[in-house]
Amino acid sequence: MRSYVVYTRVSTEDQGKSGLGLEAQQRDISIYLDKFSEMPYRIIGTFQDIESGGNNDRPELAKALALVRKTGAELLIAKLDRLSRKVSFIAGLMDDPKVKLRVASMPFADKFQLHIYAALAEQERTFISERTKAALKMAKERGKVLGGMRDATMKRNVAIQEKANREAAKLMEIISPLQQAGKTLSEISRTLNNQGIPTSRGGLWTAKQVSRVIERSA
Repeated sequence: MRSYVVYTRVSTEDQGKSGLGLEAQQRDISIYLDKFSEMPYRIIGTFQDIESGGNNDRPELAKALALVRKTGAELLIAKLDRLSRKVSFIAGLMDDPKVKLRVASMPFADKFQLHIYAALAEQERTFISERTKAALKMAKERGKVLGGMRDATMKRNVAIQEKANREAAKLMEIISPLQQAGKTLSEISRTLNNQGIPTSRGGLWTAKQVSRVIERSA
C-alpha cells in the first residue's frame, strides 16, 4: 500500500492569493489522490507550517521529513514552491535517498524535471524582483510622488490591525476558559477546529496561531 505524508505551507501574504492558499493546496492534493495515486493508499501524517518559503528551518516540515525518512512514505505537496523557494534546498532533498517527493500538480514529473522546474521558478522570481526595483527607480527619476502609496498602505495596515484585535477579543471568550482549565495550546487549537471555528484566513488552527491570538489580546 502506498503511504503519504502530506505537507502544506502558507505565509501571511500567500493565504489571500489564488492558488497558494491552504484550501487550494488541499484541493490539488485531493485531486492527485483521487485521480493519479496508486490504489489503495494511506495518509500517515499531515503537517502544516505558516512560514515564508525562504525560511527552510520550519518545525512542521522537519517533522514531516523525519516521518518520511522513518517510514519510507512519500512526501506529498501541492506545488513545489510550497516545499521551498530555494532550488538548493529542493535539490538537497531530492538527493536524499530516504526522501521520496511527490508534487500533486505535476503527478508524472521525475526528479530531473522537478529540479529543472525549481531552477526556472527561482530564476523567474529573481527577474520579477529586479523588474520591480527598476520600475520604482524609473518612477522616482520621473519625479513621481510615492508617498501617497505609502500613506494608503499605512491606513490599510491600521485597519487590518484593528480588525485582528477585534477578532482576537472575540476568540479569547472561548480560549480563556480553556486556558483556565489547564488546556495546552495544541489542545485549544484542536477544540477550535472541532467546533468548526476557522482562522481569520479560513484555515485550521495550530498551537502557534492560538499563541498569537493570546499575545495580541494581552
